[in-house]
Amino acid sequence: MPKNSYPKTILQYLVSSALIMGSLFAGIAIQEYLHLSIPGSIIGMLLLFILMISGLAPVEWVKPVAQLFIRYMVLLFVPISVGLIQYGELLSQNAVQILAGTVGGTVIVLVVLAKMLEHILSNQQETERHNK
Repeated sequence: MPKNSYPKTILQYLVSSALIMGSLFAGIAIQEYLHLSIPGSIIGMLLLFILMISGLAPVEWVKPVAQLFIRYMVLLFVPISVGLIQYGELLSQNAVQILAGTVGGTVIVLVVLAKMLEHILSNQQETERHNK
């Protein structure tokens, strides 16, 4: 990489970091101000998504740091794993409830998605029949 491209690369990482962290902090502020039960990080992610789909923040602006996060995502799960180990006894005591909620939630999502897809496809087929 030529020396003269370093400032551009650094600027790209700064802009990308600012967008991601700005969205995070905005989400946390919204969550605290409105006293929502949705985590601020999720609200921030939705804000960033809205910025990207609206074109206010092109994907290329977010991509440098996002790729960096994805590349090292495994390291981000280490604290969670340590926490799970720390609460192993509590998890084993509630394993049935946790498993039931996980399996039940997955089944509900699959059924709802299947019904939605069935509805969309049937409407699409009806539209095609009427157009013929």
